[in-house]
Amino acid sequence: MIITTTDFITGKEIETLGIVKGSTVQTKNIGRDIAAGLKNLVGGELTGYTEMMNEARAIATDRMILEAQVLEADAVVGVRYATSSITQGAAEVIVYGTAVKFLNKE
Repeated sequence: MIITTTDFITGKEIETLGIVKGSTVQTKNIGRDIAAGLKNLVGGELTGYTEMMNEARAIATDRMILEAQVLEADAVVGVRYATSSITQGAAEVIVYGTAVKFLNKE
């Protein structure tokens, strides 16, 4: 399945099937939360949170792809990611796009 941020796929005529999305809310364990708090004192990347957000994006993307597969889509175009803080140490990631089918299957 092709996943792209563009609204088109070069050389393909597409039919819109509908909006698809995936989301997840992730949090880190208390140990990582304490380590992140200490990191705030000295500065630098909060690698535990970076890993958490990368994992959350992957989970949300997989869920969006599953919705697209149910529609028998060939691709998802116009893909966008959004995040929001739910509580301290927890974040929601949502990904959404338009599921499409190729009209010219070359």
